[in-house]
Amino acid sequence: MSGVAIDVQGLEKRFGETAALQGLSLQIAEGELFGLLGPNGAGKSTTINILCGLVAPTAGSASVGGHPLPREAQAVKELTGVCPQDFSIFPYLTGRENVLLFGDLYGVPRGELRARTDRLLEQMGLDGEADRKVKGYSGGMKRRISLATALIGDPRIAFLDEPTTGLDPQSRHAVWEFIRGLKERQRTVVLTTHYMEEAEALCDRVAIIDHGKLIALGTPAELRTRYAAKDLEEVFLKLTGRRMREGM
Repeated sequence: MSGVAIDVQGLEKRFGETAALQGLSLQIAEGELFGLLGPNGAGKSTTINILCGLVAPTAGSASVGGHPLPREAQAVKELTGVCPQDFSIFPYLTGRENVLLFGDLYGVPRGELRARTDRLLEQMGLDGEADRKVKGYSGGMKRRISLATALIGDPRIAFLDEPTTGLDPQSRHAVWEFIRGLKERQRTVVLTTHYMEEAEALCDRVAIIDHGKLIALGTPAELRTRYAAKDLEEVFLKLTGRRMREGM
């Protein structure tokens, strides 16, 4: 493994009596496209929120880009971009205005911002809709503009929390190609998904978590071989006794 971008050791998080994470440990290499797989409620979003510095763990340790959390949360926020499940966009601004606003917030130089915005909107297939107010966008379009606002700052580490949920197949594959482009530029990408085919297509390694616990870790090929399975969906079924979609 090359340099470590993210280090998680014994991570726990409780919300009252509910244990969202139970001793999660893993490392993610610089430049790796890493998948967090599991049904809704598995602990994926909680993990992302801790690694983004938004939530403090109950126990254990985590560091991102060499910065320990939560002590250096501000430093982590400066080197990461986050596309959450919930849309973090302004409905009464246009798509272009949203991306430009987030670019300002991320400190993108004014001389680069407009060209970078135009490029992102084209890559997301939104250049023809960029000057419409976001309140009139479909759910899939809102998902894509949210991804653009998260990545306008060209972060060193990107957290993408189910970025293709609700997208039609054509839009989903466009986003896949964009994510592959991040890896080609040596960005570290943490992708949460409950689409096993997405993980197979994109990820260098995947961690399967369920009920806040790590139950498998490896490349898709390693996991298929280890569990004598034809795909990751079958791996998950063998480990948990249920199919991925049952937890949604």
